[in-house]
Amino acid sequence: MGIFSFFSKDKKENLDQSLSKTKDSIFSKITRIVAGKSKVDELVLDDLEEVLITSDVGVETSLKIIAKIEARIAKDKYVNSEELSRVLKEEIAELLTDPEITGLDHFEAIPQNKPHVIMVVGVNGVGKTTTIGKLAYHFKQAGKTVYLGAADTFRAAAVEQLMVWGERVGVEVIRQKMGSDPASVAFDTLSSALKNNADIVIIDTAGRLHNKVNLMNELTKIKNVMQKVVPNAPHEVLLVLDGSTGQNAFEQAKQFTAATEVTALAITKLDGTAKGGVVIGISDQFKIPVMYIGLGEGLEDLQVFNKKEFVDSLFGNK
Repeated sequence: MGIFSFFSKDKKENLDQSLSKTKDSIFSKITRIVAGKSKVDELVLDDLEEVLITSDVGVETSLKIIAKIEARIAKDKYVNSEELSRVLKEEIAELLTDPEITGLDHFEAIPQNKPHVIMVVGVNGVGKTTTIGKLAYHFKQAGKTVYLGAADTFRAAAVEQLMVWGERVGVEVIRQKMGSDPASVAFDTLSSALKNNADIVIIDTAGRLHNKVNLMNELTKIKNVMQKVVPNAPHEVLLVLDGSTGQNAFEQAKQFTAATEVTALAITKLDGTAKGGVVIGISDQFKIPVMYIGLGEGLEDLQVFNKKEFVDSLFGNK
């Protein structure tokens, strides 16, 4: 069974609805640009470049897309306005980085390492703890035993929120008193998970963008301590970004990728925002796959990212 066959009608409709403002922001503008034009000329490309840049795709990625379209025009000698949408769709899909594991069967996949350890990073307010709770829900629904580690010990609210999610989803949460060493919490979490033969461990880390050196040192310490329990942990470093913040998400990605080796992205709050173009730019610029997208508050509203379905939704394809 192909990976796209797992993409249910309800999830596709949710994706279409959630990306509707981004679609209107980008592609309704493109439609107006090419209206009445018999061919894609330099003026159309200039206008297209402006639309992409102002839609939070990012300057470098927008210029790359325009250059690719120009190359297609030079190769094919002629591209009309009707063909522009198809060409644009193909080039955007090409820029999106593929994750190593794709499709909605990700949560059902048998981890190569047990426990499979995911360290989650990101600033406060991006939906980091909520994303962890939803991940725990999906993994548990897939039959996995999940442990959560409340290693954001600098904020009582973060620990309490994770405890609420753990109770709601029905998974174990390991915590210590406020101000405890985050690495110690990670150590305890992995030790308990290993002892109880858990499948998945998700570690919440402090959501502070203090200076890069301190951030790097803190995350490195957590990783080193975890490896005393589970060699090669963490197996994933998941950076959570708020898609509705547009260019701020780029800056956060820059800070965290400089501080640690980020292996995957979760981009939240794409429902109700016109800034979904940020998914394209961040994936292209940082060469890090988008693994999950957040499309609402419900437990089911965290989806495994599927670039084909994402681009189809932006272009209105059924």
